[in-house]
Amino acid sequence: MKLLEGKTAIITGASRGIGRGIAKVYAQHGCNIAFTYSSSVEAANELEKELVSTGVKAKGYQSNAANFEQAQQLVDDVLANFETIDILINNAGITKDNLLMRMGEEDFDKVIEVNLKSVFNMTKAVQRTFLRHRKGSLIHMSSVVGVKGNAGQANYAASKAGIIGFSKSIALELGSRNIRSNVIAPGFIETEMTASLSDDIVQGWRDGIPLKRGGTPEDIANSCVFLGSDLSNYITGQVLNVDGGMLT
Repeated sequence: MKLLEGKTAIITGASRGIGRGIAKVYAQHGCNIAFTYSSSVEAANELEKELVSTGVKAKGYQSNAANFEQAQQLVDDVLANFETIDILINNAGITKDNLLMRMGEEDFDKVIEVNLKSVFNMTKAVQRTFLRHRKGSLIHMSSVVGVKGNAGQANYAASKAGIIGFSKSIALELGSRNIRSNVIAPGFIETEMTASLSDDIVQGWRDGIPLKRGGTPEDIANSCVFLGSDLSNYITGQVLNVDGGMLT
């Protein structure tokens, strides 16, 4: 059963990791996909071909969601190519970890800009389309770190906690127009980024998770399918922890 048949989604930061996983599973469910990437042109072209081969319409856009004008332009370009937008997945994000005593102002500002301001930029950019159609699903990627904090990640935690506050406020503002805003808070997800960690560190993470394994991009993608589909029509303003029980 294809739960997203005929819908169109924008997914930011989809050339690798969780974003790539979401794009692939969305395509399997019949969703047309516009995705953004920052510098990985080759990976983006590869993903575009892979998505198109499943029978959906797909296009990659080199765009910086942290830039207000570029976010506006992206939405205009997507509407010109796809005619409509039904789902926005704010997935783009970076880390610049350090203890507060060693964290520079630039490292704090950059993480807030890419992780949090991009959510404002993109949500603002699609809002008009969603209002016109009186429907839409906003899905914002936070983190368990945004819920509970983490030593050495004050900038990242602040950005991800900010996403939760932003999403809940938008849910209140736009609910009367049938526009839903929800958050997914992934736990330890095994991607290209975690592959560089030592086996001991990864196993230590796994041992501390009730389900005794790290999550996969597909685990996050399946949650995004639910929140993007009509199965979740009465759900807004929520934070879904997809973490194997880490926060239990």
